[in-house]
Amino acid sequence: LHLSAVKLAELHSDLKIQEKDELSWKKMKAEGLDEDGEKEAKLRRNLNVIMTKYGMNGKKDSQLVDTNYIKDGTESDTLDDPRLEKLWSKAKTSGKFSDEELNKLWREFKHHKEKIHEYNILLETVSRTEDIHKNVIHPSEENLVKEEILHNKHKELKEKLRSINQGFERLRKVSHQGYDTTSEFEEPRVIDLWDMAKSANFTEKELESFREELKHFEAKIEKHHHYQKQLEISHQKLKHVEGTGDKEHLNRNKEKYAMLEEKTKELGYKVKKHLQDLSSRISQGLQHNEL
Repeated sequence: LHLSAVKLAELHSDLKIQEKDELSWKKMKAEGLDEDGEKEAKLRRNLNVIMTKYGMNGKKDSQLVDTNYIKDGTESDTLDDPRLEKLWSKAKTSGKFSDEELNKLWREFKHHKEKIHEYNILLETVSRTEDIHKNVIHPSEENLVKEEILHNKHKELKEKLRSINQGFERLRKVSHQGYDTTSEFEEPRVIDLWDMAKSANFTEKELESFREELKHFEAKIEKHHHYQKQLEISHQKLKHVEGTGDKEHLNRNKEKYAMLEEKTKELGYKVKKHLQDLSSRISQGLQHNEL
């Protein structure tokens, strides 16, 4: 796959979550649950996203993100959207951003690209399901269940599209004006969650509690970014030492690399699991708004 050390650790975390979700689904299926197949369809969708994200779907240049930070201050892949490319080019040449801020902004652009990609996968899934549903001649109880599944998928599409539109407006504003120094959060995923939480059916007390949890979540993400960078540095050192033939030095570097790799995988899993839980809570609040 020619993945970097960081991406391999990320792939491990994603697959660990996928495996856990699939084991949970198998238990549900054995108990006679998930009769409508909604959970199974979501698992397939998630696996499709993972395969595309890490270039495992047989298509060239399909990886969404090469690393979680910019190497040597330059981006490593394209945004695949003329509007995003134009905004990014404007931001780079505006002189309003330090190198660190450009690094942070690039992560926001890449996160936005991922959201668009996931939306397109879901849209394709819904379109296929609708085509199959239209070809059914005789209505039945099973088809009524499928109609409910389609209804839920359309709500999910609406939620994702709202998040994409909000995200683009934020990128447009930041690219033109620079970063607001009074902003509460910096991490793209946390900013997304906070924007959606403010639109959900939360009481003031619940929203304040969610705000505090997001602060802890952002600290966890920052810690994960730190270990990702250390892992990448360790990987480069290890490759250098391998060429020297110094076995003692090599063994020390291998031990350090293994420790950093394990810690990065562990933190990556915790971050993604926490993100799932937070997203689920917000989705429930948004759906309650529509009732």
